[in-house]
Formats: sequence, structure tokens, C-alpha cells
Amino acid sequence: MNIKVCGITQLRQLQELDGTGIDFVGLNFYNQSPRYVIGKISAAEVADLDLDIRKVGVFVNESVNQVMKIAEEYGLDVVQLHGDETPDYCRRLSEEVEVIKTFRVANGNTSIEKLIENYDDACDYYLFDTDRKGNYGGSSAQFDWGLLANSSIEKPFFLAGGIGLHDVVKVKTFNHPDLFAVDINSKFEISPGVKDIDLVKMFAHVLRN
Repeated sequence: MNIKVCGITQLRQLQELDGTGIDFVGLNFYNQSPRYVIGKISAAEVADLDLDIRKVGVFVNESVNQVMKIAEEYGLDVVQLHGDETPDYCRRLSEEVEVIKTFRVANGNTSIEKLIENYDDACDYYLFDTDRKGNYGGSSAQFDWGLLANSSIEKPFFLAGGIGLHDVVKVKTFNHPDLFAVDINSKFEISPGVKDIDLVKMFAHVLRN
């Protein structure tokens, strides 16, 4: 099971996570987020690092040119689109860099197949997060994972939304052939953008053992 830690805002924590077996780290470039990374970690600091961990840039309704500019400056491996980006937009970016397209899931009669139906050839991964009624970015709440369990997705996906240490058993027993990674964020924070690295390590250890 791959693990992504999103919303890192400290260079020291980025370097520390690189040695923990975490697979992906998220840097948030949405300026309305409390985890907005610009001004906290510079592009030069990140670009100079020799990391095994894959760097994911999180964007919301940004222009293609700006996404690519930041991706090049920060040496991003993947971009995560967390807004209302169209399939055509995603296709344009996916010609240059790997793309994760986020879908916000509301409980109730949400059709996962309907959400993703036009994106099959437009991105490399999906990410499913909790719908916060029009708000973008991470959420401390969970949606009903049963909506995914009963859906045909046919693309590797990240599972996100309010996942904490107490959810390890729930994650381990969640069964879907396309589940690729779990995305953790706010439940592992001391403050927005500052992670409890020991808690992250504990989660990874229990999840994989």
C-alpha cells in the first residue's frame, strides 16, 4: 500500500519523510489553503534535494502554464488537480507530467462512475476526497467508502479524507482492486502544515504489517 502525506510546509519535514518509506509527499500551491507552501519552502531548496519520495504539487483551478512553471521550478514528479479542471485541461497537462485528478465525494446518491466517466484517458490517477460543499483542499471528514467499493473505477486511485491512525484497520480491510494509495493530512498535524512525524511513522508501520 502506497502512502502519501499531503500539506508539508517545512523543508526539514520533507527531508525527514524521505527516509521513512513514505511514497508521495504533497506540496500545496493553492493560495487559499493554510498549508500553502510558497514562502515556506522555496523552489531552489526543493529542486536541490536528492529525494526518493515523489513530490506532488496540489493545484486548484490554476492555469496550465502556471502549473508547469511551478512543476519545473520545484522539480515536481506529479501534479494533483483539486479543483474543477476539465478533461481537456487534464489531458494537456498529462502530456508533460503525471496527473492525479481529485473528485470530491458527497454521501448519499453520489455516482462514482458519473464523476469519473470523462476522465479515463485524461489523467494517470484518481483521488477521492470528501466533498466540503464547494470548498477546495483537504478535509478532516470522511465520506462513505462503500460508494467506491461498489464502483467500477479501472484506474489506480488515492483514498483521502479525514484518515487518521485509528483508521488503519478500516484501510487494511477496505477492498478494491484499484486502490493504489492512502492520502493522509490533517489527522497527523500538530498545526496546519506541520506533521507529527512519529505518528506518520506509526501509521505506516501498522498499515504495512
